[in-house]
Amino acid sequence: MILIGYDGSDNAKDAIERAGALFKGQSATVLVIWEQYAEIVTRGPAGFGSTSTDIADYQRIDQASRQSAEQEAEQGANLARDAGLDATPRTFPRAGAMAETILNEADAVDADAIVLGSRGRGGIGSFLLGSVSNAVLQSADRPVMIIPSPDVARERAEKRRGHE
Repeated sequence: MILIGYDGSDNAKDAIERAGALFKGQSATVLVIWEQYAEIVTRGPAGFGSTSTDIADYQRIDQASRQSAEQEAEQGANLARDAGLDATPRTFPRAGAMAETILNEADAVDADAIVLGSRGRGGIGSFLLGSVSNAVLQSADRPVMIIPSPDVARERAEKRRGHE
């Protein structure tokens, strides 16, 4: 069984399509991670100054975020089914670093491998913005497949061949 990280981006959609071609017929879990509002606020500078938001507001925001994640996970699972995988959607609230949450969910579903799309950031962009796929790769205890989008793959191939 493979765990596919999905965020609705074109890169994630491309990764699902490629995973389907490589693992046709395999079972897969399409994971969408959502963020609880309180976690977002506490990570911001001085809690974004949000002292007037009450618990009921947090709960409404979280419910909307969870519902949106569930819809996105179902969309990803449908794409995976169309690509030939036996896919089920899964959502989970972010718990710590994004990579840590992905790895914990891989444990929870007993995934044999993790599949992630790559945004193609490199050099300074990767250093400044971080890379979830790189962090997962560096900490994983199971195979990780990072799939570049067709555009990123083409650009990398051209660069490698000297056609920058």
